[in-house]
Amino acid sequence: MIDRYALPELREIFGEARKLALWLRIEVLAVEALNRAGVVPDADWERIRRAATSVDPERAREIERESQHDVIAFLRSVTEGLGPEGRWLHYGLTSSDVLDTATAVVLRDATGVLEGELRRLAEVTRRLAIEHRATPQVGRSHGIHAEPITFGFKVAGWLAELERDQERLARAGAQIAVGSISGAVGTHANVSGDVERHILDGLGLAADPAPTQVVSRDRHAELLTTIAILGGTLERISIELRHLQRTEVGEAFEPFGSGQQGSSAMPHKRNPILAERVSGMARLLRADALVALENMALWHERDISHSSAERFVFERALGVAAYATRTLADILDGLEVDADRMRANLDELGGMVYSEALLLAMIARGADRQAAYRLVQAAAKRAWTGEVPFREALADDPAVGEWLTAEEIDRAMDLEHHLSGIGVTYRALGLDAAE
Repeated sequence: MIDRYALPELREIFGEARKLALWLRIEVLAVEALNRAGVVPDADWERIRRAATSVDPERAREIERESQHDVIAFLRSVTEGLGPEGRWLHYGLTSSDVLDTATAVVLRDATGVLEGELRRLAEVTRRLAIEHRATPQVGRSHGIHAEPITFGFKVAGWLAELERDQERLARAGAQIAVGSISGAVGTHANVSGDVERHILDGLGLAADPAPTQVVSRDRHAELLTTIAILGGTLERISIELRHLQRTEVGEAFEPFGSGQQGSSAMPHKRNPILAERVSGMARLLRADALVALENMALWHERDISHSSAERFVFERALGVAAYATRTLADILDGLEVDADRMRANLDELGGMVYSEALLLAMIARGADRQAAYRLVQAAAKRAWTGEVPFREALADDPAVGEWLTAEEIDRAMDLEHHLSGIGVTYRALGLDAAE
């Protein structure tokens, strides 16, 4: 993650110091388990426990430049501070045991940060849905005015999807919190299940029930594809906000600071830069999900074709997702909703948004559906050209009058009727109780 978008807490979780500390923790837990099993003498265990308390990152990097192997470099840097007892470090383990198990801790903790950001976004969205339950707005399909909704109803749809994202992320987080201490090719030939359980219990991880030499990468792919789906939700919302901020629409606006400047050339500009940023970041999340899917297929019991890619995509995917989620929460938390403009846009077509209700009213009176459709459409066409307002075009047409009185037309064009059913969604999401 570049500094511009990095969250400090994730920088720490993915940092080199944390990684080396986890590697050392795994190695020390392994020696402790071997001591309890009677393999490592008490004196050796005590010396390791007292002396192996930290790693010198610079020394490890120096050794790696020679060895070209990060785990070997780490082990050599630690054993330099030990005596003969250092031989017990990494006893029966293979590099993937350390790497994959430490990665599981990192991804579990980083996913927890993302879950916190997503929880805040859902809370802000819920509040906005409740606040604007009765704020009329035109619903649009194909970008064209369709029928009346409320802004809160629109936001409630976002909330429902965010709640599904929360469920998906919780599942993926549980699937990724899995380590393996099973030795070369995963057979537990030289490291027992008891040693594995001791290490994983100490780290709060479950055990992969059927590892090879690595933890199977379907778990990692599930996490990154889940994050990509979350990115799709974030982009769905951000694109809607970008549309609502268009000059021709002007219904809702992201926060704009008192000293903020929208354009280097045009002082009047107030651009939707935060929503656009979220849209751009969703593209990264989709790309990283593809990398995770590619990493699932490894040669035989393991290769390391996944390793180089994972050094990038794990930190980037979690970092981008957390930043984008936080940014969208900030947008919605400070969203400026122009209810008057929403109502003006709703009324802009002079009632044409009630065309379905007029159609249904004629059908209910006995009219043929296609004939009634053509009558309402003909009135709409006259209004499109500016010949006459829509309501007047209906009243002028004697064929419409055969089926509907002026009073029945008014009832069909009643806003409250069109908004009366949104309680179904609010009740389903538990939003009525929250009100």
